[in-house]
Amino acid sequence: MTITTLSRQNVQALTPYQSARKLGGNGTIWLNANEYPTSPMFQLSGKDLNRYPEPQPQAVVQGYANYAGVPPENVLVTRGGDEGIELVIRAFCEPNQDAILFCPPTYGMYAVSAETVGVACKTVPLTADFQLNLTEIKPQLEGVKVVFVCSPNNPTGNLLKRSDLLELLQLTAGKAIVVVDEAYIEFCPQATLAKELKNYPHLAIIRTLSKAFALAGLRCGFVLANAELIQILSKVIAPYPIPVPSADIAEQALQAENIALVQARVQEILANRQWLAEALADLPQVENVYHSEANYLLIKCQDGERVFKALWEQGIILRDQNKALNLQNCIRITVGTREENERVVETITILK
Repeated sequence: MTITTLSRQNVQALTPYQSARKLGGNGTIWLNANEYPTSPMFQLSGKDLNRYPEPQPQAVVQGYANYAGVPPENVLVTRGGDEGIELVIRAFCEPNQDAILFCPPTYGMYAVSAETVGVACKTVPLTADFQLNLTEIKPQLEGVKVVFVCSPNNPTGNLLKRSDLLELLQLTAGKAIVVVDEAYIEFCPQATLAKELKNYPHLAIIRTLSKAFALAGLRCGFVLANAELIQILSKVIAPYPIPVPSADIAEQALQAENIALVQARVQEILANRQWLAEALADLPQVENVYHSEANYLLIKCQDGERVFKALWEQGIILRDQNKALNLQNCIRITVGTREENERVVETITILK
């Protein structure tokens, strides 16, 4: 008997999510985690750390409610968007009985979070143009308690059609929770489904401060949902999930003056994304630059593994998507500073 054999069988069989930091690399340019390339500056308030924090820091809840345009009872603060994913699965899925459904290629944590707690996964691949295949989803909904969709989708970068998302919500009404992952919504705010919460009690939306807010190190995310759904998630969340320093900085980040900076930051990223997309499209090694509504680009190369390795050896760390469903020879590139983007293009240009 070993420690490993004492662990649950589904954990023994689990392939963990390979986060950007876990994959490592000796990088000088990090473009593999969809982070903002520079860090904002905030000051800690000096609040006492000998006391437990608020279970839900009310200033952060109210600040994000104001920002998202929803009532505060529709907001739950979580440890990054990932905790929101886990909470929904734990609250709504019976292990070894219920299933989740998601549509690859997409974010890998939906599967890992479900498999960790013994919940089955059903998959319906996206169409060739990376949209929902509702015809195939419909017959797969039996036994499904939670459906995860990501828009803009990671790693493809495209928005899912709003009409398809609304049809999915209609198909699942009274049967399953639909989680729309909007981690990258600041780069296309007009596409949010937040205004649909009043129409769909089974809709949950995942948000984060990790991307456009440039606070990936803070690990602060949110679930937006109707009050009844939020109350259910509140039963299974940790008693003190948000550390005082994280809540302190999140509160500052959600002030009006900083939100204005976030919007300026988004415009900078969009301009750099446009430049990078055009520059990459001109390279003979690059077969396709997929349209993106996020802070990253998916590209398809003639030999993606070779390009990825060559940049890795130069300290330019990208995200290899070659093993993802239908993404052979594809690489995801976070939009960095103009100088970082130029280094990417220059390095690919000189490949023999």
